[in-house]
Amino acid sequence: MSGGLLVAGTTSDAGKSVVTAGICRWLAREGVSVAPFKAQNMSLNSFVTREGAEIGRAQAMQAQAARVEPSALMNPVLLKPGSDRSSQVVLMGKPVGEMSARGYHGGRQAALLDTVVGCLEELRGSYDAVICEGAGSPAEINLRRTDIVNMGIARAARFPVLVVGDIDRGGVFASFFGTTALLSAADQELVAGYLVNKFRGDVSLLEPGLDMLYELTGRRTFGVLPFQHGLGIDEEDGLRVSLRGAVRESVVAPPVGEDVLRVAVCAVPLMSNFTDVDALAAEPGVVVRFVDRAEELVDADLVVVPGTRGTVRALQWLRERGLAGALVRRAAEGRPVLGICGGFQVLGEHIEDEVESRAGAVAGLGVLPVRVRFAREKTLARPVGEALGEPVEGYEIHHGVAEVLGGEPFLDGCRVGEVWGTHWHGSLESDAFRRRFLTEVARAAGRRFVPAPDTSFGTLREEQLDRLGDLIEEHADTDGLLSLIEKGAPAGLPFIAPGAPSASPQRAKEAL
Repeated sequence: MSGGLLVAGTTSDAGKSVVTAGICRWLAREGVSVAPFKAQNMSLNSFVTREGAEIGRAQAMQAQAARVEPSALMNPVLLKPGSDRSSQVVLMGKPVGEMSARGYHGGRQAALLDTVVGCLEELRGSYDAVICEGAGSPAEINLRRTDIVNMGIARAARFPVLVVGDIDRGGVFASFFGTTALLSAADQELVAGYLVNKFRGDVSLLEPGLDMLYELTGRRTFGVLPFQHGLGIDEEDGLRVSLRGAVRESVVAPPVGEDVLRVAVCAVPLMSNFTDVDALAAEPGVVVRFVDRAEELVDADLVVVPGTRGTVRALQWLRERGLAGALVRRAAEGRPVLGICGGFQVLGEHIEDEVESRAGAVAGLGVLPVRVRFAREKTLARPVGEALGEPVEGYEIHHGVAEVLGGEPFLDGCRVGEVWGTHWHGSLESDAFRRRFLTEVARAAGRRFVPAPDTSFGTLREEQLDRLGDLIEEHADTDGLLSLIEKGAPAGLPFIAPGAPSASPQRAKEAL
């Protein structure tokens, strides 16, 4: 086998990431050497590979599903939004500058096609199969000319395309038909069929519609995946505590102690790597919620200020909403606060930023003795250390360089009273450290909460990935999928009119 498959979607959040991960886990369990691939990803949730490259967390999760080490080859282009109109472009794991959406789609994106095709071919030379994930919809007709992540990469690699539709949203048949009918004849040749996602109820009631869809398009449906709670892991842009969903909707052990622990996460603008709190949410008796009002911090036992792509903007937002004052009061009262990456930076005394916001000198909240200067070069690292007497691993992704002027050492940051700050993402996934940290929080909060002695975040993640593999194995036509991966799209698939428009309405008018 030396083939592959592109998993596209009728919309964003149709389930492409989950289906791609599920196919990777199913193939890995079958003994197939498989790798995930997403040519271009837009996300504020990223990860650092062992070689120090930044990629989307979804691709790192898919690599874990495939049981392989994540690599920059699996996500050569990562866009990290800094505003509604511009993003940082990360190429092969390293930032290469900021670019507007118009500038990127106006020429830079198409110029990257050779790079992403080269990465895909390198993966194909190393693995039996490569499962590609598309982005948004392949029928974005305004962007098709410069597309490198949907039909552009499928055409370049001659990969068959499986289109995923979220039936829970409604309109899935129209979405399948319309997606196909808006593609050019050459693109349609590669659209091999469909996969229905998030179905509730009796599949037999859906089957007549699937038969009619086949009559209309000449393309079969390769499975109907049932709606299952808690499958969203390492979201790209959604605001869900991913692992908590899996734990909450399954059988959850009661709290070990007498109390629960309430964690409030400040939903700052451009929030990045909010997956940091997944490990907290996985603990029995820990309740995690995202908040945007000062009064919501009152009953919290721990407040987390998470990472952000816009530290100065987040600081301004905290002040506008009264959350800044509430955080300062919490610190003075000895109530627990944890700042991670950008959240750590806002808790400091002073920020000098001529890079991210170009705001210059800005006063921080002043609850940690830290001064931050933004460097043009981004820190990308996979540090290992110790805190609270326990081993810790994490990863760093930041432009801000922190000068720690006091307090107790805490990872790369510091602790003053019950306020902790660090640049390390992922530290709470270290089980023994997480338990010690929660014990400290419970003591400071006066809660009779006791961490479960045997919660393993890694085990829970593996169980969740196996659930994705089970979903594909039990509810998809795996023989059909294998045939697509090995042989490509079936020959003679019919063209569905009208196909891609030849010109925009304005250009058509100009032509007249």
